[in-house]
Amino acid sequence: MSKILLIDDDPHVLAALERALRQILREQPPEIERHANPFDALARICECEFDLVICDYLMPQMSGGELLQVLKDVAPRTVRIMLSASTEYGTVVSAINEAAAFRFMSKPWDAAELEQNVRQALALRASLVPPPSAEELEARRLEAEEPGLLQVRRDADGSVIL
Repeated sequence: MSKILLIDDDPHVLAALERALRQILREQPPEIERHANPFDALARICECEFDLVICDYLMPQMSGGELLQVLKDVAPRTVRIMLSASTEYGTVVSAINEAAAFRFMSKPWDAAELEQNVRQALALRASLVPPPSAEELEARRLEAEEPGLLQVRRDADGSVIL
């Protein structure tokens, strides 16, 4: 399952983008998180790994370019797409070069272009992440059956707490 983070200061854009992505990826529904505040999004990025981040360029608290630059350092394997109503050449160049954005898309987006870019971004992400080992798959299965089963609590001296 893909994990996608959407960042835009406009809640209507976030809702529309999520609906579009759920329609595009309906055969394998992604886990989607939305954030209107880039600082909240950045905190979340530090907590867990995302396959794809789609971020608005112009936000009042922090520009999307600045956010994606930080993301490039914090989560280098996360694929980044910049979304903006601005079509100024400097904006596009900044997003692609400085923030290492995979794609730059204009608002309002074209549904076919969004689908193509998202599918390509997720394919790129899949190529960057090695497949899980048999041990990892088994650990995930066990954890899904019995949450917390694989978490071991230890005392200060290292002994296991039952």
